[in-house]
Amino acid sequence: MGLLSRERAALVVVDVQEGFRPYASFAGVASACATLLQAARILALPAIVSEQYPKGLGHTAPELGLQDEPRIEKTVFSAARAEGFDLAGAEQAIVCGIETHVCVSQTVHDLLAAGVEVHVPADAVGSRHTIDYERGLERMERSGAVISTVEAALFELLERAGTPEFKAVQKLII
Repeated sequence: MGLLSRERAALVVVDVQEGFRPYASFAGVASACATLLQAARILALPAIVSEQYPKGLGHTAPELGLQDEPRIEKTVFSAARAEGFDLAGAEQAIVCGIETHVCVSQTVHDLLAAGVEVHVPADAVGSRHTIDYERGLERMERSGAVISTVEAALFELLERAGTPEFKAVQKLII
C-alpha cells in the first residue's frame, strides 16, 4: 500500500443520510465527510455519493453540502455493486460514511477484491454501536484497507505545504 495520490484517488461517500441522524457518531461523521468532499473539489478528485434506500432512510444530510457529485440510489449494501457506481478510473479510493460494519465494509471489501487500494479515515465512518464500528474497522484492515484519519489522508494528497491547494485545504481542517 502506498500513499494517496491525487492522480490516482477518488472519494466514495457511503450513505450519510437523515435516517442515521440519531446515531451518536452522526454529527462527527457528517462533518468529516463534508470536509473530505470540500477537499476533493479543491484537489479535483472524482467523488461519488451513495444513498441506501432513500425512500426509507431519507437523502444525504444537507450538512455535507453536495454540489455536482454523482449520487447513486441503492438497495444493495455495497455501493460498489450499485448501478451507476463508477470510480472514473481511479486506482485508489478513500471510503467514508455510514455504517462502518455494513455498507462501508462491504463497499471496501468489493473495491479491494477489484484491485483498488482503499483508505478508510476512521474519523469519517460510524456505526450505531461502538462494537460494530471497532470490529468493522478491524475487519477492513485485516483485509488490506489502510485505516487512517481525514487529516492524514488530506496531507498525503497535498504532498507539500505552500501551494494554493494546501492553503485552501488547511482552512478546512483548522
